[in-house]
Amino acid sequence: MALNLHGRNFLTLKDFTTQEIEFLLNLSSDLKAKKRVRTWNPLLKGRNIALIFEKASTRTRCAFTVASIDEGGHPEYLSKNDIHLGAKEDTKDTARVLGRMFDGIQFRGFKHSTVEELAKYAGVPVWNGLTDEYHPTQILADMLTIREHFGELKGKKLVYVGDARNNMGNSLMIGCAKLGLHYVGSAHPSLLPTDERVAECRKIAEASASGGTIEMEADPKKAVKDADVIYTDVWYSMGEEDKAAERKALLSPYQVNMDLFKATGKRDTIFMHCLPAYKGNEVTEDVFEHPNSRVFDEAENRMHTIKAVMVATIGDI
Repeated sequence: MALNLHGRNFLTLKDFTTQEIEFLLNLSSDLKAKKRVRTWNPLLKGRNIALIFEKASTRTRCAFTVASIDEGGHPEYLSKNDIHLGAKEDTKDTARVLGRMFDGIQFRGFKHSTVEELAKYAGVPVWNGLTDEYHPTQILADMLTIREHFGELKGKKLVYVGDARNNMGNSLMIGCAKLGLHYVGSAHPSLLPTDERVAECRKIAEASASGGTIEMEADPKKAVKDADVIYTDVWYSMGEEDKAAERKALLSPYQVNMDLFKATGKRDTIFMHCLPAYKGNEVTEDVFEHPNSRVFDEAENRMHTIKAVMVATIGDI
């Protein structure tokens, strides 16, 4: 069923219903299939897209760029050194200038309040390519990857092992709550999400009637039992390099190695990581390169799901 998302911002999956997220996943699959056979009509023809990057990026930048060009749009890369965002110029002023020149704006950076302010003042759709709090485009790619592998999402058990209160932990909880997966966060107690965040995601699951559940389990081997998906991320994000030694000490027991991978008790468990990976820290090489690893499917699916977000919000659909 086609839904009208035209003109909508994409800041966090909290803002979208289960049906709207499923629509984006279905649109992603359709656009992916058309790209594979190279038969499609450009849906972003004549659209100009601003790509603002405070943080460096491989997948997000390439996905937005290729997706824009595939659909006939023009992407313009704007690094923190190219514009005055938040420095010589207020964020709201930058938003109003770019909104007069571009049809959509992507922001990847630090404070979530920055992307919220851009969305408030731009007058055109703003998409969150990553902030310290949320990473919604990654979750779309993850859910598409899981659905492609298993054929469905509802009822699958996803265990996130690592810093469970970072932007990926936050966003995976929301995605699982909306789409009916059983989410388990496993981390050192100091790196688990707040009770308030967990309660919020449980309310999201209840309100969406998805059947999703949210749990926390400090023991990683207990957490991964019967898992369909084991997911991890780096132990410290950009801007947290000073915490590397502290996080390594806290999270070494949560490394995704073959012992932990086998503790699921299942042969078809898949491994996922949003990348880039620091092999030898959060994941070992043998798990990363395992036949059940789906990390590069995820990476490719960033492009297809980001394309769907842009097409749905500013495209000819």
